[in-house]
Amino acid sequence: MNDRTHMQQAKRMPAPPEGLAGRLKETAKGLWSLVVGLGVTGRVFTQKQDTVHYPRVTVPETALEGYRGHIELVAKDEDPHTARCIMCMRCVKVCPSGCITIKSKKIEHVEHKEQDPDPNTHHNGGLQPLPKQSVPRPGKGKRELTKFQLDYSLCSLCGLCVQTCPASSLRHSKHVYWAGFERKDFTLDLLDRMHRQAEAKEES
Repeated sequence: MNDRTHMQQAKRMPAPPEGLAGRLKETAKGLWSLVVGLGVTGRVFTQKQDTVHYPRVTVPETALEGYRGHIELVAKDEDPHTARCIMCMRCVKVCPSGCITIKSKKIEHVEHKEQDPDPNTHHNGGLQPLPKQSVPRPGKGKRELTKFQLDYSLCSLCGLCVQTCPASSLRHSKHVYWAGFERKDFTLDLLDRMHRQAEAKEES
């Protein structure tokens, strides 16, 4: 780097204040910044604190407005033990952390179709015809959710799974009291959690 470059950089730098008036001006600006900072600190210090002594005191639900905890399953309105999840796997595909695991099983069922009996077959001495018979036939299988696992140690709380769910079966929980000593302590079975929540509501 030559002398000419040094001269160009020196021209771009602001010139220091000259004389007593300039120094007093800079000192006043610094003192004003200090007063403003202390004012903000003092105002926050005198406000009511939200810190609670857990577990002796818990945070009320009203104070958790806007809080986004780990995701949880949303149950159907008509059946609190059944999740709205349709097992489309969109949440698994969109998750950037790969922290969601879903398993399901296919339920085979048989549909029954009413069929007229043979008109030549009678009973009770041939006076009354037989009623219609229920004939089984294969029906379209359904899937049942058996596992919905969340590895919260990997979750970044981005909310993409909640946003992309077409059935609105996911939401952010208000679960703030969560601590553990091992990584496995932060692996949740959301299906089991939904069942326990439904049982707690039924008992209350």
